[in-house]
Amino acid sequence: MNQMRSLLILLLLQVLLFLSCKNEQKTATQSADNSWYSVNDFDSVRKIDTHIHLNTDETAFIEQATADNVQFLDIVDDRPFGVPMNEQERIAIRQIKAFPDRVEYATTFSVSGFNQEGWQTATIDHVRSAIQNGAIAVKVWKNIGMDLKDADGKFVMIDNPKFDTILQFLAQNKIPLIGHLGEPRECWLPLDQMVLHKGYYSEHPEYHMYLHPEFPSYEKQVQARDNMLEKHPDLIFIGAHLGSIEWSLDELAKRLDKYPNMNVDLARMSDLYLHAKNNWQKTHDFFIKYQDRMLYATDVQVGVAKDANEMKRHVHESRMYYWSFFVSDQAFTEEGIGSFKGLHLPREVVDKIYYGNAKRLFNPHFKLP
Repeated sequence: MNQMRSLLILLLLQVLLFLSCKNEQKTATQSADNSWYSVNDFDSVRKIDTHIHLNTDETAFIEQATADNVQFLDIVDDRPFGVPMNEQERIAIRQIKAFPDRVEYATTFSVSGFNQEGWQTATIDHVRSAIQNGAIAVKVWKNIGMDLKDADGKFVMIDNPKFDTILQFLAQNKIPLIGHLGEPRECWLPLDQMVLHKGYYSEHPEYHMYLHPEFPSYEKQVQARDNMLEKHPDLIFIGAHLGSIEWSLDELAKRLDKYPNMNVDLARMSDLYLHAKNNWQKTHDFFIKYQDRMLYATDVQVGVAKDANEMKRHVHESRMYYWSFFVSDQAFTEEGIGSFKGLHLPREVVDKIYYGNAKRLFNPHFKLP
């Protein structure tokens, strides 16, 4: 009887040990699963698109953003084509009042009058007024370096001393500066040698630098931006389009290491796809290392929609495509690039890129809890 009892106790202990091991394995699996997002998690995750251009009073785009759990930063530009700067700002202010939980905006300032006395004071007054009207950042565009000239007819770059008073005002008041300064390096190549950007430059030859050798070089554009960061180390800076260093993760890493207040938005996804194709591990590791310095962005141009439902479908599918690239390791194929696979980034990295970094840099303005 005692022997039978001992055998039963031993058997019971083995069963309990087995169940304990299974539970530990299950817990470990769940923990591992919680370290990653799936493609199907898209709707539930908070997202901030930090670079779009809302050039219409229509609301279809905002409605789809709500459905996709996306807030966004509407950026006003001082560009010589499309919707004028003042009209862009009017639209932005109207939309943030109508959708305060969904829309924020970044103002800009005109370089018209740059060579006139009082321009700096007037510019700071404009920025101050825009902030009072709800702006949370300031954007400068590539017309600085590619269009603006001084009284002697020389190109004005962003490191020109005349900008210092304005940049110091932004730094002192912790107003982030978003800079589209320079262009992708392909801009200095003929169209038939471009891999990714020939569409834009075929439509905008005025900014195709290969056709304008008298303009400042790519290297001078980037150097001027770097000089600005040297002079204003406290300035919160977001380099649009991978900081116009989209062609080299090594060169971009050098700037991120050197300038601790420099960040970049990811509104040049095709270049990231090419990096993933050429060296997946390096691209993946870059995102891990600099996870606190990158912001989700699309540079979507939102105009009057011919078909609102079709526009919503296209915007949603584009967002899903980007999301899949970041969270999965599935295969993708892009014309002009070829085949590559998604980066399959950890959950905490995705959260920072899609939400946390923007919330921190633009704090406290993004209001989604």
